[in-house]
Amino acid sequence: MSATLSPARARRGRRLCAWLRGTAITVVTLVLALPLVWMFAAAFKTNVQVTDPSVGLWFTPTLDNFRAVVEAGQIVRSMGNSLLVGVVSTVLSAVIAVPAAWAIGRFSMHRTGSVILVARIVPAISLLVPWYYLFARMGLVGSYTVLVLSHMFVSVPLIMWIMISFFAGLPVELEEAARTDGLSAFGAFWRISLPLAAPGTATASLLAFVFSWNNFMFALVFSDDRTQTVPVTLFNFISYASTDWGGLMAAAALITVPVVLAALLGQKYLVAGLTSGASKG
Repeated sequence: MSATLSPARARRGRRLCAWLRGTAITVVTLVLALPLVWMFAAAFKTNVQVTDPSVGLWFTPTLDNFRAVVEAGQIVRSMGNSLLVGVVSTVLSAVIAVPAAWAIGRFSMHRTGSVILVARIVPAISLLVPWYYLFARMGLVGSYTVLVLSHMFVSVPLIMWIMISFFAGLPVELEEAARTDGLSAFGAFWRISLPLAAPGTATASLLAFVFSWNNFMFALVFSDDRTQTVPVTLFNFISYASTDWGGLMAAAALITVPVVLAALLGQKYLVAGLTSGASKG
């Protein structure tokens, strides 16, 4: 009897586990998505409706917030500045960090890897004063150059730290075979390891771009009205006396769309890069 009931109990147990797992995923998803839902909903409300707790998700939407934000022009210019700084800093960081990560991971430079970890741990805010003094003496404050360089300070160690473990997990026999066929060490990296590391590179680059897009501290200190990026523009909606909640939410919704699109377009590489180390010993 027990042998006959055992498979049924196992099926019930699997169904219960699946139900609990689905319930947990749904609850976590709702909790994480709630702020985004509230932000997008508030973008279509008036300031009075945003601050009225009785107005939930059932209201008459308006596009006045988006119209005012776009007509002001600052958000469009700031998004262009953020896109320029993010793309340039990410590309330059990847050009520097990916070959360096390959060398560290392939030749077991553990001490160098520890130095990179220290660079990731050091709070960037502790460097703002000496940076500002140095860049001001060089006449770079308020330029795109200083924003790119400051973002690269974080992006280069970030990409390197992700890619070190990725390159270390690639089979060294492939590069040895390429070296036997006459390729140099860099040639083996360029033709063998780099194409295999495309998912990891895409993941690290996307994370670096998201950091650059969302960075507020560097842009607040080093930018001016001409080079202002989107986080600083959002901050301008908050004044001492009041806050333009409708405009703030509309601008926040606009600047969220590019990052979401980038994540969706690179989802295949992002998932592959994040899970690449799961099967490597």
